[in-house]
Amino acid sequence: MGQPTASRGRPATPTLGKAMLNKYARAFFTRVLTPFAAFLIRRGVSPDTVTLLGTAGVIAGALVFYPRGEFFWGTVVITLFVFSDLVDGNMARQMGRSSRWGAFLDSTLDRVADGAIFGGFALWYAGGGNDNVLCAVSIFCLASGQVVSYTKARGESIGLPVAVNGLVERAERLVISLVAAGLSGLHKFGVPGIDVLLPIALWIVAVGSLVTLIQRVVTVRRESAEAEAEAAASADTAPGDSARNSEATS
Repeated sequence: MGQPTASRGRPATPTLGKAMLNKYARAFFTRVLTPFAAFLIRRGVSPDTVTLLGTAGVIAGALVFYPRGEFFWGTVVITLFVFSDLVDGNMARQMGRSSRWGAFLDSTLDRVADGAIFGGFALWYAGGGNDNVLCAVSIFCLASGQVVSYTKARGESIGLPVAVNGLVERAERLVISLVAAGLSGLHKFGVPGIDVLLPIALWIVAVGSLVTLIQRVVTVRRESAEAEAEAAASADTAPGDSARNSEATS
């Protein structure tokens, strides 16, 4: 699900675990989990294995519990496996590992986990939740989240900085959705009216993701135009510079 930059060689993008824990809580849990991370290293467990198991746990929590409307327990399971973010990063730091493969694996599994979470919501509303509109909203959240991530990755791959964060990025999408899902699940424990939080959260994420997508597309278009204008200006001045250089050497 993601490791810190220094450990895995990935950009400084908030992962699910880091989004749900502030810097003071992260420092505390890092100290607590360091012995456990060291234990796994001694047993020959790799950070990649922990990443894979953490993602598997998130998928299980989302696709086993959410389609049945068990939002509280599904969120509990997902939250427990979120700590793999801290464990595998801690392991990587202790082992002094930083690799392109680790960054690639983290980013790829982040997308898989996102798809499972919003896919679980969609399955619930397509079935027992019996709400086609919210099913469509959940699918839109899933798809738009993938596209938002793709726009930044694609823009950076063609040499643009994509210097914009956007209104609702991955961390915000997941925290809003998971907190709302967990609280909505308390409805089954007799808390009245709280089940409306998840639909509200999904609409917020859907609108926020759309705004973020537009922000990133506009930013890439502007940066692309600026880069092309700079390239054209450089091309226009190059012949004159060459002529002056020729005169100076003749």
